[in-house]
Amino acid sequence: MTAEPRGGYAKGRAKRLEIIDQAVAMFGEVGYRGASLRVIANRGGISHTGLLHHFPTKESLLLAVLEHRDHMDEAWLTRDGAAGVDQLRRLTELAELNTTRRGIVELFSVVAAEATSAEHPAHGYFVRRYENSVASTALAYAQARDEGVLRADVDPDTAAQQLVALMDGLQVQWLLSGCATDMAGVLRAHVRAQLTVAL
Repeated sequence: MTAEPRGGYAKGRAKRLEIIDQAVAMFGEVGYRGASLRVIANRGGISHTGLLHHFPTKESLLLAVLEHRDHMDEAWLTRDGAAGVDQLRRLTELAELNTTRRGIVELFSVVAAEATSAEHPAHGYFVRRYENSVASTALAYAQARDEGVLRADVDPDTAAQQLVALMDGLQVQWLLSGCATDMAGVLRAHVRAQLTVAL
């Protein structure tokens, strides 16, 4: 009796992911403002009405794209139980990965700036995202301290705020430099200076 609903749910989830993939591609090509829900629906092999069933507004699709990116990045950062120095190393590798996805980096940077307004539909998402990013990075620094490899003068909470700010600032510099800024190299040097072991 429950097989059909489960199958329907799985198909619906697969279709949502397909729409998100198409949205990521289109946002990367023409930006969020230039993207059309009708074109995204067409590329995903679904009607405009069908897309609206999953994502009733363009803003809801944008949030789904950003949340999907965060979910994938978080899974990558913590795979194999990475923690402490390993997780800090992965953050520098994430900057390297981001050089292969300019569209999503640009989307994130633009929307993050716009979402500083409390009226922006993504404001709450970014508030939570920054709270979570700083907290998880502070935990990685604290774990590095517990491993005995964090310099004594480095405070995990302050270091986490600095690293998250540095990552986002480097993304803007990278975009404005025509992708010439070495995001991963700068991050690696910054974190290496905070540790007593090689990164």
